[in-house]
Amino acid sequence: MDATTAADAMIENRTFDEIAIGETAQITRTVTQQDIDLFAVVTGDVNPAHMDPAYAATDMFHHVIAHGMLGAGLISSVLGTRLPGPGTIYLSQELRFRRPVSIGDAITATLTVLEKRPEHGDVVLDCTCTNQDGQAVITGTAVVRAPTEKVRRPRVELPDVRVSRHERFRAALAQAAGGTPLPTAVAHPCDAYALEAAAEAARAGLITPILVGPAARMRAAAAAAHVDIMPFRIEDVPHSTAAAARAVALVRAGEAALLMKGSLHTDELLHEVVAETTGLRTARRLSHVYLMDVPGYPRPLLLTDAAVNIAPDLDAKADIVRNAIELAHGMGLERPRVAILSAVETVTEKLRSTLDAAALCKMAERGQIAGGVLDGPLAFDNAVSPQAAATKGIVSPVAGQADILVVPDLEAGNMLAKQLTFLAGADAAGVVLGARVPIILTSRADSERTRLASCAVAVLLARGHRAAPPPDPREPTR
Repeated sequence: MDATTAADAMIENRTFDEIAIGETAQITRTVTQQDIDLFAVVTGDVNPAHMDPAYAATDMFHHVIAHGMLGAGLISSVLGTRLPGPGTIYLSQELRFRRPVSIGDAITATLTVLEKRPEHGDVVLDCTCTNQDGQAVITGTAVVRAPTEKVRRPRVELPDVRVSRHERFRAALAQAAGGTPLPTAVAHPCDAYALEAAAEAARAGLITPILVGPAARMRAAAAAAHVDIMPFRIEDVPHSTAAAARAVALVRAGEAALLMKGSLHTDELLHEVVAETTGLRTARRLSHVYLMDVPGYPRPLLLTDAAVNIAPDLDAKADIVRNAIELAHGMGLERPRVAILSAVETVTEKLRSTLDAAALCKMAERGQIAGGVLDGPLAFDNAVSPQAAATKGIVSPVAGQADILVVPDLEAGNMLAKQLTFLAGADAAGVVLGARVPIILTSRADSERTRLASCAVAVLLARGHRAAPPPDPREPTR
C-alpha cells in the first residue's frame, strides 16, 4: 500500500481522558498487487481468488480481489497510530465485509468514538472502510483499552520490501508447455538431482527425456530418490564420456531435439558438442545465456556470457550477441535492447572492453549483427537505471532499459550473475546456444522453478530453430 499521506513525522496518542465521543481519525491507502502478495506471504493464505488471475476470472467477481483481512488491517493501523494510538490494547473486533476490494482501490478506514467505559478505560469505536466511490467495503465496531499515559515518538521508517512473483519464468513456462514435448537427450543423469530435473520437465510437458548413461546406476539413483523413470527411454552406456558422446549422437541423428546436462561436468559435455566431425558445431561460437528474473526490474534480463567463453575476442563477442538476440526473439522480444557493458561509458584504448563495445555497435549499424538495438560501452548502472543514465546525460534507446547485458569476460559475468542471485534475490535460468540445438545447463543450487525455466527457454528456442533456422553469421545481413 502507498505511503501515509499525513505529514506527521511523529506518532502521538490520545489518552483515555483526552478522547471525546464523536472524535474521528482515518487513513487512506491504495491497494496494490504487492500488498496482496505480501499478505499471502505473511499469512500463507494463497486462496486462488487472491493469487491466481486465471481462477479468479471464473469466480463470482471475475477478477483478483484482495484478502478481506488486508482491508481490515487498515482499521488496526488507525487504532495503533492515531486513535487512540501507541499504548492501545486491542480487545475485540466485529466486522462485516460489504464489497470486494480490488487492485487499485483507494480504501479509507475511518474510526469514530462511540462510547467510553471509565471502569477499565475502554473505548468503543465505529469502524468503516470505504472505497474511492464512497461505498462501504467493511463495517464494524472495535473495543480497545486506551492508553493512560501520553506517548509521542518518531514514526518508524518502514523497511524497503520487494516481492518477486517470477512472472517472467511463469510466462516462459506457460508458452513452452503449450506444444508437443521435445525429445531430449539427458547426458549421464546418475544422481537424484539430475533425474528429478528431467522428471520435473517431463511432468511439466516440456520434454520427453532420453536418459543416457549407465542403466544400473540410473535405476539405483532413481529408486533411492523415489523418481519414476519407467516411462523414459534409457540408453545404456558405461560412463560419463560415453554418455556425452551418445547424447550428442542422438541429436545428430535427429532422435533428440535438445541436449540436457546430467551429473557430468559441463566441460565433458561441451567437449563432445564441439568435436570437429561428430559434434554439434555450427558457424557460431558456443555461448551461455542466463535468463534473469530480477525483483524490481520491469522486464526479463538476459546476461551473457557467464559460463563458457573466458576472455572472448571481438569475433566471439559478436557471436555471443547474436546468440542472445536469437534467444530474445524466441521469447517474443522483436527488437531487444543490447547493452555492451564496461566500467565506463566512454571509448578509451586503456580498456579493451570499450573498444570492443564500439566495434560491436558499428557492426550492428553495418548489418553484421541484426535483430537488436545495440549500445555501448555502458556501465552497469547506466544500462539498467533510467535515473543513472539521465544523470550521466546518456541519450540512448538502450540505456536504462536493457533487455540483454553483454559482459566483457566470464569473470565479470559470473560475478554479476551471482550478485543478482544472492544479493538481489534473482532467479537465473541458463542455456548454452550456438550449437545445432540448445543445451540445457542446470545447477544443484537451482530451484525447481529455475530448472523448469531453463528447459522452457530451450524448448522455445528449439521450436524457433525448427520454424526458421538462424542465418549463417559469417555473412553480413544486407
